[in-house]
Amino acid sequence: MVVVFSCFAPPALSLSLSLSTDGLPLVPGGFVTPRPPFFHPLPASLCARRLVLGHEHMLLLDEAGTLFSWGSGRHGQLGHGDLEDRPEPQAVEALQGVALKEVAAGGWHSATVSEAGDLYLWGWNESGQLGLPSKAASESQGAARDTDGAGDRAQPQGPPGADFISIQAFPALLHLPRGAEALKAGCGSRHTAAVTRTGELYTWGWGQYGQLGHGDTASSDRPRRVNHFVERGLSVVDVTCGLWATFVQVRKPEETQGPIGAEVKH
Repeated sequence: MVVVFSCFAPPALSLSLSLSTDGLPLVPGGFVTPRPPFFHPLPASLCARRLVLGHEHMLLLDEAGTLFSWGSGRHGQLGHGDLEDRPEPQAVEALQGVALKEVAAGGWHSATVSEAGDLYLWGWNESGQLGLPSKAASESQGAARDTDGAGDRAQPQGPPGADFISIQAFPALLHLPRGAEALKAGCGSRHTAAVTRTGELYTWGWGQYGQLGHGDTASSDRPRRVNHFVERGLSVVDVTCGLWATFVQVRKPEETQGPIGAEVKH
């Protein structure tokens, strides 16, 4: 079963093209993009397992679990600790030695999930999409408070006393509420979603079009569990984010046999 939540129909082309080596955007010798030049070669030394495209940047996870990034870096979305562009793939040194299995690219932010279930995010945090303190998200929330146990807030890596984080140029570890371990992640234009190993979905960031799935249009700079699925006994197995929409694959109670993340066909 696939569930979509948004206030309107999503654009035909999803922001984040995240497909494996047996389909687009990866093709023999390189990858393709929606805008010309359509074909981009990749260095022969890179054996890509997964490639995702943000609005102005690319992320590649190789067979060894090493993450490479390139393109525009003006919002810190490359994870190299600066705001410089990179014309060619460059390994994200801050994540060297961390075994990674999932990667997602948003408009101007990035996310990756480790084999151990850790979730790292970096880039633009204008709407709280990194789970770091955001002025815009705080103003959007107003008097509304998270009644879902709040959960842990990831600590910013900036200078002590910084109230809000606009750009996070290094990967920052985000602790999900209740000590949950991440299984998959998705990034929209300015929102983020994560599936846990126990089949729960958390979302945060920009929520103006209902893309967070909490029954309102408030933004949030804290991960909040989407209770819609919990209340119906549904287990979330995968998530993909469009620009302003979220697509979720769920497993019905009678289909809960086997580990979360196993292939489910409908």
